[in-house]
Amino acid sequence: MKNKTDIIWLDEVDSTNNEAKRRLPDVDNLSVVSAKSQTSGRGQRGNTWSSDPGMNLTFSIVLKYDMMENFRIQAYDQFSISQLTSLAVVAFLSKRGISAMIKWPNDIYVGNRKICGILIENSVRGIYLSSSIIGIGLNINQRNFNVTQIIPTSTAIETDKDEDIHASLEEFMDIFKSYMRRYLHINGGLGKLRKMYLSMMWRKDQMRTYKDLVTGTEFIGIIRGVSDLGHLQIETEKGELLEFAFKEIGYVL
Repeated sequence: MKNKTDIIWLDEVDSTNNEAKRRLPDVDNLSVVSAKSQTSGRGQRGNTWSSDPGMNLTFSIVLKYDMMENFRIQAYDQFSISQLTSLAVVAFLSKRGISAMIKWPNDIYVGNRKICGILIENSVRGIYLSSSIIGIGLNINQRNFNVTQIIPTSTAIETDKDEDIHASLEEFMDIFKSYMRRYLHINGGLGKLRKMYLSMMWRKDQMRTYKDLVTGTEFIGIIRGVSDLGHLQIETEKGELLEFAFKEIGYVL
């Protein structure tokens, strides 16, 4: 795994994930596409990701597993990419004295305020992943947000300090690659990665209200963990352990 990250800096794209997919045949493994502005930035559940131009980090990491010795991720284990990326963001924030948690599957929260969103698109060949495009929107220098559904925050709000965007991305990629070497090696520690992820889950082991998006009903339960497939496990008041896939469960904030 090379030490220096190839970062493609762009002024504007529709979304960095889209641009990374367009460039996928031509870029090296672990290349990064970063843009000052996205005209159609995408988040989870089909939401858009809004960011003032040049204020935050909006970028996509390209992983090509065929180009990495000793890194073979089975399709069954693809949630490990989400776990690793989320934990790398938490570690990046921790270096700034910011205590963050992971809202399943991979939003990053500081208290009840969202600081980062992640959108991962995997490609499968046979039983293994062939590539991953990891889109990350991380609020850095923006202090005013025009949103209503969530309460956002940024590193600048949390620390009262502005950062150099270029240096911040290079620092994050150093952390990300160190986590890859530590946890995604073919003889590495997916089990350790899972335990770390569980320890950082937002609202885990707390009695909260959730909405079953399939039935439309609300219920009270406790997040207990995630399944091997990455499904959220919630224990109901009656002691029943339910599992929810992405887009099947909503948090009542």
